[in-house]
Amino acid sequence: MPTEAPAFVAGRWSTEGPSAERVGPYVRAVVSRSYPATARQIETARAFARTGAAAVAALAPATRAETLERASRLATEHRGELARLLALELGKPVKDGTGEIDRVADTFAVCASAARSIGGETLPVAGWARGAGNTAFTYRAPAGVALAITPFNAPANLLAHKLGASFAAGNTTLVKAPPQAPATTAAMIALVLEAGMPAEAVQLLHGGGDVGAALCSAPEVSVISFTGSPETGNAVARAAGAKRLVLELGGNAATIVCADADLAHAARVCARTGYSNSGQSCISVQRVYVHRSRFDEFVEAFRAEVDALVVGDPLDPDTDVGAMVDETAAARVESWITEATARGARLVAGGTRDGATLRPSVVADPPPDTTLVTEEVFGALVAVLPFDDLDAVINTCNSSRFGLQAGLFTNDLATVVTAWRDLAVGGLVVNGSSNFRLDHVPFGGVKDSGFGREAPQQMIDDYTVVKTLILRGMSIWGRA
Repeated sequence: MPTEAPAFVAGRWSTEGPSAERVGPYVRAVVSRSYPATARQIETARAFARTGAAAVAALAPATRAETLERASRLATEHRGELARLLALELGKPVKDGTGEIDRVADTFAVCASAARSIGGETLPVAGWARGAGNTAFTYRAPAGVALAITPFNAPANLLAHKLGASFAAGNTTLVKAPPQAPATTAAMIALVLEAGMPAEAVQLLHGGGDVGAALCSAPEVSVISFTGSPETGNAVARAAGAKRLVLELGGNAATIVCADADLAHAARVCARTGYSNSGQSCISVQRVYVHRSRFDEFVEAFRAEVDALVVGDPLDPDTDVGAMVDETAAARVESWITEATARGARLVAGGTRDGATLRPSVVADPPPDTTLVTEEVFGALVAVLPFDDLDAVINTCNSSRFGLQAGLFTNDLATVVTAWRDLAVGGLVVNGSSNFRLDHVPFGGVKDSGFGREAPQQMIDDYTVVKTLILRGMSIWGRA
C-alpha cells in the first residue's frame, strides 16, 4: 500500500487536488502518493505565511531551541521508519538512510545551539568624533518568510539544515519537497510538529518546477535556500528576483592521491565514499587523481575494494549500493561509460545495469575531455586518472566549472598548505575523500557550485537581518 504524503498548509494536512505517484526505483512499484500544490493552495500558503511570520518571531530563542532539541530526540526514535522510507522512495540502502537520520538528529541539535547564540553587538560609535555622545547597538532579527527547496539525494538531512536553521532564526518556512521523496519529507514535517514546532512555523507543498517557481517569486519570501542542479539554481535565481539566496549547486569532486599516501587506506575510503547512495551526492568521489608512480597499484586496490561492495535490495542491512533515483539516471551514467571506453578508457569494474541499479563502475585513464570527467556524474561511477606534478593536477582540478569540495591523501604538510591555498573549492578534506561532511562545519562552494555556506551557525546570518538602534545624546562611552 503506497504511503500517503499530504501537503501541510495553513495548519492542516491536505490531500486536495490530483495525486502524483512515486515509483520506487528498486521495487519498481508505487511506494508513495503526493498531492501537487494547486494555485489556490499556494495562495493560501502565502497568506498564512504572512501572519505566521509574526507568531514565530515572537517565540523566545530558548523556546525555539527546546523544540529543535525535541526534534533531535524524535529523529533518533524514528530512525528505522525514516530510513525505510528513504529505501523505498529512493533506493537508498538502509545503512545509508540510517546514517542520514543520525545526521538529522545532529543537525537539529546544532540548530538548537545556534538559536541559543543569536545576539547582536554594541558598536564603537564613540571612536569617531561624529559618534561621540551617542550609543548604537545591533541585533539579528528574523528575515520573516523563508523558502526551503530540498533535493532528492538527502531529503531528510538537507531539510533539517534548511528548516532547522530557519526556525532557529525565528522565521516561518515554506518547504517545497522533492517529487522523488514526498513521503520522507512529509514524515519529517510530522516529526517537527510532534516536537512542538507551531503550525505557523512551517508549511509543506508538493510539486515540480512550476510550484517552485511560484514560491520563489512570491513577494512574501525574504530568503531562499536551494540545493540542486546549476540549471535549476539559475531558474530559481531568475524567478526569485531581488531576494537573498543560498545556492548549493552540485560539484565534480576531485580527490588527489599523492605518492606518499597510504594507498590501501585511500582505496578503501574512495570505494566507500564513491558509491554511497549510488554516488548521488554533490561531493561524491568522481575524479581520483593518483600519482603516476602508484597509479597501477591504486587502480588494482581500488578495483578490489569496489568489487567487494554488496549491491542489491536497499532494505537489506548488508547492502552497500542500492538503486539510483530512476532508470533514466542510471541509463545516463551507463552511456557516459560507453562514451569513455569508446575513446580508449579502460572499464576496470562494473558497467552493467539492471533497471535503475548500476553496478559500481570504475573507469581508468579516460580522456580528460570526456563527459564523465568534465560534468557531474551523480551516479555509481568513479574515474581514476594519473598525474605527475602537484601544481599541474591542481590546475587540472581547477579547470572544472564546479568547485565544491576536494580530497587529498598525503602526509606532507607543505602539500596540504599548497592544496588548501590553490584549489578553487569551498572545502578540502585531508586524508579523506571529497565525500565527507560535518553538519556543524561551514559547507559550500565556488563557481558553478553556488554560494553561501550551509551550516546552521552560518545559515543564521542568511536567515536574519541586522537591525540597528542609535541612542542620540546618550552615551555609555563617556561624554563628548
